[in-house]
Amino acid sequence: MADPKGFMTTPRQDWPRRPVEERVGDWDEVYVPGALLPIISKQADRCMDCGVPFCHEACPLGNLIPEWNDLVSREDWRAAADRLHATNNFPEFTGRLCPAPCEAGCVLAINQPAVTIKNVECAIGDWAWEEGFAPPRPPDRLSGRTVAVIGSGPTGLAAAQQLTRAGHTVAVYEKDDRIGGLMRYGIPAFKMEKHHLERRIEQMRAEGTKFRTSTAVGRDIGAAELRSRYDAVVISTGATAWRELSVPGRELSGIEQAMEYLPLANRVCEGDLESSPMSAAGKHVVIVGGGDTGADCLGTAVREGAASVTQLDIYAQPGVERDEDAEPWPTYPKIYRLSAAHEEARDLETAPAADADARLFAASTLRFAGDADGHVRSLHLVEVDAQRRQLPDTGRTLPADLVLLALGFSGPDRTDGLIEQFGLEMEPRGTITRDAGFATNVPGVFAAGDAARGQSLIVWAIAEGRAVAAAVDHHLTGSSRLPAPISPYDRPMTV
Repeated sequence: MADPKGFMTTPRQDWPRRPVEERVGDWDEVYVPGALLPIISKQADRCMDCGVPFCHEACPLGNLIPEWNDLVSREDWRAAADRLHATNNFPEFTGRLCPAPCEAGCVLAINQPAVTIKNVECAIGDWAWEEGFAPPRPPDRLSGRTVAVIGSGPTGLAAAQQLTRAGHTVAVYEKDDRIGGLMRYGIPAFKMEKHHLERRIEQMRAEGTKFRTSTAVGRDIGAAELRSRYDAVVISTGATAWRELSVPGRELSGIEQAMEYLPLANRVCEGDLESSPMSAAGKHVVIVGGGDTGADCLGTAVREGAASVTQLDIYAQPGVERDEDAEPWPTYPKIYRLSAAHEEARDLETAPAADADARLFAASTLRFAGDADGHVRSLHLVEVDAQRRQLPDTGRTLPADLVLLALGFSGPDRTDGLIEQFGLEMEPRGTITRDAGFATNVPGVFAAGDAARGQSLIVWAIAEGRAVAAAVDHHLTGSSRLPAPISPYDRPMTV
């Protein structure tokens, strides 16, 4: 512990964001380049050496947070990178994309602002790349066993890297033309620039992992053929079956799913398209859904030049402080958070009728109305109480030329035939059934990530990838030294 009084003498300071007017004019990451390193050692000093670090319990990866906080405070970056990579394959991803349940579990957060754990993690990850602390780690020898990983999101990539390093020959199958899953085409570049993803993929290639893009298992290659080629199969396709909104007027054109809209904007950034065919430019946009996907749509629509953007959240506006009775420390609380996209919408006043930034809270969609050509032109909503009962005399109408549905996901997509061809058993909620060892009902076939767990966070996805790798390694060899940070039945801390 470098400074035993750091948490008392140093206030929390987050990585500063670029001015709103500047960052909405491009797709670069929202943070000020180079502004993190000058402040991060003092921020790491705020770690309390608390003795019982609940940040460990809050993070499914089991990150050694107090240890690498101490090392960063001493500016021992190499040792910090070693500690971090011991539990997390992709800290530069989680340092940008994770909502940081570890900070909610920080002991300091009981009565003060938490340690900036997420920022420290990101700084270590970036520094490791800049200084060459993240070289490829190919295995010393090959096992002679082969594994197919279906899906290249964080779960699939983590599983593939762990299994490759254990000496197995691994091929990752991805239905899209580029590797990365939702990190590639779902997450906007202003949240994570894609060069972070590219260098990890190149690292994995150097280690021996093979990648097969534009190959949908169940359509381009059958399940039986895949099982005959490989000694084990890991299904990590994610939960991409989006939820629908069944209200009058849903059939109108201009009402799109968020995951139909976001990939097109990402393809523009990749240079595949000159402009998105669903661009929000000049349109009145309404986003139905108050989660992170909705916020991604918000930031994207603002950058595309929307005339207005409003986001509907069916839940009441939360307070700025934790409700100690309903969500006591160290659980992750539902509080009012201002993401970069919401900050942009607030400052640019994209939704004059909103309750806060661009959001209308406790708002439920009743119906859509369109013009003579069958295109949506307005959205009718009503306020609801905590039980989602409509409140009288609260109806209102919003102009809407483009409506984006961001209502979450129910499980893996079943349109490509993968589930049926493998003969997988499914849970009633739409996810893949598996046992305590991540194994499905089909011998040699394992399931991990959102496809089996349900929609979750990137840290849970990576933890699932690491854990299923250990299970597959044990299946192939009879034992495993690979870490298994979670079981299939572990869940986040709740009351």
